[in-house]
Amino acid sequence: MKRLVTSILLAACAQLASADGLKSLEAFMQGAQAGRAEFTQTVTLPGKDGQAARSKTSSGEFAFQRPGRFKFEYRKPFEQLIVADGKTLWLYDADLNQVTRRPQAQVLDATPAAILASAANVQALRADFDLQSAPDQDGMQWVLALPKAKDGQLQSVRVGFAGDQLAAIDMLDSFGQRSLIRFTGLKTSASLPAEMFKFVAPKGADVLAP
Repeated sequence: MKRLVTSILLAACAQLASADGLKSLEAFMQGAQAGRAEFTQTVTLPGKDGQAARSKTSSGEFAFQRPGRFKFEYRKPFEQLIVADGKTLWLYDADLNQVTRRPQAQVLDATPAAILASAANVQALRADFDLQSAPDQDGMQWVLALPKAKDGQLQSVRVGFAGDQLAAIDMLDSFGQRSLIRFTGLKTSASLPAEMFKFVAPKGADVLAP
């Protein structure tokens, strides 16, 4: 009997933690129409042939404007720019002076970008993700988002909140590569200047359209 009561209590606690995370996700998507933050991204590659996993870290600034606009500006250790302007996704590699562009609608629906900037609310997000409970960790409430499309490269996404503030995104792809992005100093607002999400290819850059 005691074991049964303990199991019921643990299940109830897990449901409460999940409700807090989902509530924070809903509040973020409803209240944060635009925002800016610094970010640190750690990408961990799985070890092969008995070798230890390898990690690399980068940092920069992130900005978003709903619906469908965002920018990741990587500054360290290498300069790189990813911009979604509402129609086109642009990727600029400063070292190669190379630009890659793709139609935004074809590549972003079932990606973390839908959580950050594309989907208007949780209901819209559920069209592409199954949202499930996830245990609290590192002082954050987490939501697990599993892509409904089974043919994509993304295996799972965990979204972490400190209260109603977006604090982290933890992604795992089908190759076992993990990417953890932590956000600091997030400042939300009703809007940001449209020019922030306008991309113009640098002079002399090669522009590719796969």
